[in-house]
Amino acid sequence: MGVSYMHLPTTLFNRVFCAVCICFAFNAWAKEDIPLQTNQVPGYYRMMLGDYEVTALYDGYTTIGNKLLKNITTKDLKKLLQQAFIDNSNTEVKTAINGFLINTKDQLILVDTGASNCFGENSGKLEDNLKAAGYSPDQVTVILLTHLHPDHACGLVKDGKRVFQNAMLYVNQAEAGYWLNHKLEEAATEDKKNIFKLAQSAVAPYQAANKFKTFTDQLPITTIKLMASTGHTPGHMSYLVSSKGQSLLIMGDIIHSHAVQFRYPDVAIDYDSNPKQAIASRKKLLTYAVRNKLWLAGAHLPFPGIGHVIKEGNGYEWIPIEYSPIEATK
Repeated sequence: MGVSYMHLPTTLFNRVFCAVCICFAFNAWAKEDIPLQTNQVPGYYRMMLGDYEVTALYDGYTTIGNKLLKNITTKDLKKLLQQAFIDNSNTEVKTAINGFLINTKDQLILVDTGASNCFGENSGKLEDNLKAAGYSPDQVTVILLTHLHPDHACGLVKDGKRVFQNAMLYVNQAEAGYWLNHKLEEAATEDKKNIFKLAQSAVAPYQAANKFKTFTDQLPITTIKLMASTGHTPGHMSYLVSSKGQSLLIMGDIIHSHAVQFRYPDVAIDYDSNPKQAIASRKKLLTYAVRNKLWLAGAHLPFPGIGHVIKEGNGYEWIPIEYSPIEATK
């Protein structure tokens, strides 16, 4: 026997009516998809190093083929990638491209400039992230390159013009003497010739503006110490930045795969111009960092690419920085 809503008391009828309306409204709302928010936060991270402000700048990422890593078996490589929760279903893995900005109050120093458009659409974001971090490219006074590979030097220019109009560019003399040498370019393989051309194109506008200098043993910036780390390239250089008893070693391409080369520092990469030297440089710098409890910064470590390293067996373990706000300074 059916129930007539017309015979319900007014108060009860109102309650039933409201409940039905709410159910319909809830069902309609629940059926609407909540849109995904796919924009990531700006790619910069700050820390204080004594009186200096250090800002890691994310340029994007590139990929490294697993076969490029040398002196390791496929089985061991897969095991290390799995332990680090890195997808190894493909034949290559992603690796970050980072630059580092140091504000000493007297100078604004940029170490490496990213890949610009040399590595495709997945990189070239360093300039935008520098701006997002509150700085302008025109404020940069000094640029230090660890080496002249495209993912470190291409960000110097845009449309053939200097991105950093007021900056003096410094490159190790041995590095410049190799990649800017046209005779060596002519003798190189076709793949390598492109690296020569990109390096020369990146540096040329700074040379034309008298904004390019090479160095050998020291820089005119007294708070930055040079640490030779040749092997990846003929003049690869690392930079030790110090303030008030704290030090950060910006080591460039000493590590390409954090999951592999910390544990097994004898693993080289096909990009190394002299693998034996590259391995020796890696061991030297990591030993130095452990002994002196340094902060480390790497161009291809997971962003922000800053942390510490500790000895672990015959290798090392990477301890990434923990997110922390910047305390106000007086």
